[in-house]
Amino acid sequence: MRYLPHSDHERAEMLGVIGAADIDALFSAVPKSALRSFDLGLPAHSPEFLVEAHMRALAGKNRAGADGPFFVGAGAYRHHVPATVDHLIQRSEWLTAYTPYQPEISQGTLQMLFEFQTQVAKLTGMDVANASLYDGSTGTAEAVLMARRLTRRNKVVLSGGLHPHYRDVVKAYLKDDTDLQCLSASPEGQGDILDRIDEQTAAIVIQTPDFYGHLRNLKVAADAAHAKGALLIVVITEVVSLGLLEAPGAYGADIVVAEGQSIGNALNFGGPYLGLMATRKEFIRQMPGRLCGETVDAEGQRGFVLTLSTREQHIRREKATSNICTNSGLCALAFSIHMALLGEAGFTRLARLNHANACKLADALAAVGGVEVLNKTFFNEMTIRTSQPAAELVERLAARGILAGVPVSRLEPDHPSVANLIIVAATELTTDADIAALCAALAEELQ
Repeated sequence: MRYLPHSDHERAEMLGVIGAADIDALFSAVPKSALRSFDLGLPAHSPEFLVEAHMRALAGKNRAGADGPFFVGAGAYRHHVPATVDHLIQRSEWLTAYTPYQPEISQGTLQMLFEFQTQVAKLTGMDVANASLYDGSTGTAEAVLMARRLTRRNKVVLSGGLHPHYRDVVKAYLKDDTDLQCLSASPEGQGDILDRIDEQTAAIVIQTPDFYGHLRNLKVAADAAHAKGALLIVVITEVVSLGLLEAPGAYGADIVVAEGQSIGNALNFGGPYLGLMATRKEFIRQMPGRLCGETVDAEGQRGFVLTLSTREQHIRREKATSNICTNSGLCALAFSIHMALLGEAGFTRLARLNHANACKLADALAAVGGVEVLNKTFFNEMTIRTSQPAAELVERLAARGILAGVPVSRLEPDHPSVANLIIVAATELTTDADIAALCAALAEELQ
């Protein structure tokens, strides 16, 4: 059944107004070869209750993170989200709120975004944060473009420890620009990124903890970049790490991008997620995305508005700083509520729990024959090398009810050297029983 409300007469009337002979004329720019019709092989329509039953059967084939031992990370992490968060974000004034262009009727949304920006700025140690971007990967690409605008240079160097998905999104944004240098995967070290900095470099991009779990020396990287007039872009995929690690701003980072999913947002099959971006005050006019500011109204009362909107696409069109002039509002709200519930002390305790469980996991894995832990430093994630190919091993463990991590070869298929590497993560939800089950199953499978 097609849900199109227009009658044949109305369609003919609209075509007449725009001067088109028929519907096909609207697609005249599409090559004929692309207009072939084909059978999608989809089933015929069914009653609603049968469709629901079919969808429930499909959903039953999934294995959720809470169904057993779970050590998957690599950019998306399973944390506890308090029921309060979901309850509050589903209130109608939040769930249906849209673009706050009219401050006189959007004070709640604007204040929430202002508080969110304040939280992100404090977490990252930066002067200012925006009202969020779509996710960490697109935020990284936007940071690269921002660095190019600020320095008027084009060369950008991506660390070999940057998440492969983030690297690929940057490459897509820059359309394989020859001034973009992507270093080879570096599961055991930082590589030679500092040696690649010269007077033509706009920025270097370093993730910490990196894709493989290693903590990176941001102070050395910042000093090396600044000595050549380049910027340091810091990427964080596990924002909970900021509860223990020094804020990137304290080390001299110029732009900080993070994935905020770990706070207030569930795994959700990969999205929607939440991009965080913060920078120095002097760079604010080149920062993409929406900004909310505090002001006073005609009666002198505190109020909130969108600020610096003249940078945005809906006003400057092709001269805008970015084609993003929106934000992940509901995910940002969930983040902000969860952070408010935790508070500074609670956030630090959460980070300590994550690290403590990761230490237990590392010690237990190191005792398993055929397993080598590659990390000397880590927060809640690490890379192990196994005596058997990782992809097949992870599948066998999944069949035993244990989601053992992410085979690096899944995300880096062009690097044979990573075939036996698995990235494993532990959070506050990881139990001693989970760790024991993983290590016992690994020992059996590797015999």
